[in-house]
Amino acid sequence: MPSDRPALEPLHYHRQLVAYLKQHEPEVWRWAASQRIRDEHIAQVRSDLLRDTYRLEAEAHPEVHASLQLAMQRLGMQAPATLYQAGSQDMNAALVFVPGEVHMVLQGPLLERLSDDERLALFGHELAHYVLWSLDGGDFHVADRILNDALASPQASPSQAETLRRYALHTELFADRGGAVAAAAPGPAVSTLLKVQTGVANPDPVAYLRQAAEVDANEKQGSTMRTHPETFIRARALEQWWQRTDRLDGWVRDKLCGALSLEALDLLDQQALQQITRGFLGHFLDEVPLRSALVLNQVRQLFPDWNPGEATVAPQAIAERNIDDSVRGYLNALMLDLALVDPDVQDAALLRASTLAHALGSAQALQANLKRDARLGKRELDKLKKNTERALSA
Repeated sequence: MPSDRPALEPLHYHRQLVAYLKQHEPEVWRWAASQRIRDEHIAQVRSDLLRDTYRLEAEAHPEVHASLQLAMQRLGMQAPATLYQAGSQDMNAALVFVPGEVHMVLQGPLLERLSDDERLALFGHELAHYVLWSLDGGDFHVADRILNDALASPQASPSQAETLRRYALHTELFADRGGAVAAAAPGPAVSTLLKVQTGVANPDPVAYLRQAAEVDANEKQGSTMRTHPETFIRARALEQWWQRTDRLDGWVRDKLCGALSLEALDLLDQQALQQITRGFLGHFLDEVPLRSALVLNQVRQLFPDWNPGEATVAPQAIAERNIDDSVRGYLNALMLDLALVDPDVQDAALLRASTLAHALGSAQALQANLKRDARLGKRELDKLKKNTERALSA
């Protein structure tokens, strides 16, 4: 690959999730990694493809296969490849994964509607799925299988569904990068995306990238899609990756995962929120007078292995993260529980909670909690407010 092109590597989320599954689900990982695609399954896949599609043989379609071979060469791939055309009015393509073999199904009038460069981008996108699932001994394919199998279970949790959703979104960004590598530029990948998604016959990728940047600047919400990110996100992500934009990992996380929210936690966010909780409680208890027996007992209801030397996380560090009001409200509730459990330290604990809520940006919400849940009257609230202002100014 020429040095002016960025390297095609798994995204940060892919690597994080594989590491998480290996560490926290070692038995599941070993079992899934040991399962090989059986010969009979491979034979059935081939049979189904031949029965339901038209096989595009190289002798009859030399130009198409030449494009496919060029795309494979640019992606550093070597494997026997077979193309199939399925009947459909909608333009689409899909890779049927078989280790050591490439099986790609085309749908709709793709070959007629795409230019030579766009065809390379299309092939590169689908081939990139094969590249990802073959990397690191197949680790990323194992993770994909574990998530899909988990979601097929009646006991599937919302966090597992959210994890699979995010994994799929990141995989599509990886595949888009493969399309740009195969076409030797991001433009054909963007125009192919626009043709498939919108049906526009002759889209201008440069104009759309300006449009995508405009949407991106005004769109604060993360992706809400299930399998493929919104078109503007895909275009922006590809452009920034090709240009080697700084802090791209953080941008991708904000766009594909959104804010840390109690309503949409994936497996990685669950782990992050647990770490935030422990660190924040440690910071809350940094003042010695608050460490009464009743307060510490309350903390150990949440973390039985709690110890006085816990690492702390300051509210400023939490506030710098992309979190939503549900997380701020959750931290407020934790502080309130600790502040009210021991009357002997209640005043000091409430003052501590109030000052920390200011740093979190949740002071107004805490005032509402104190009035509704702690039943503090106006005089008590006013006194706490004055004491908080004095503490903050000090």
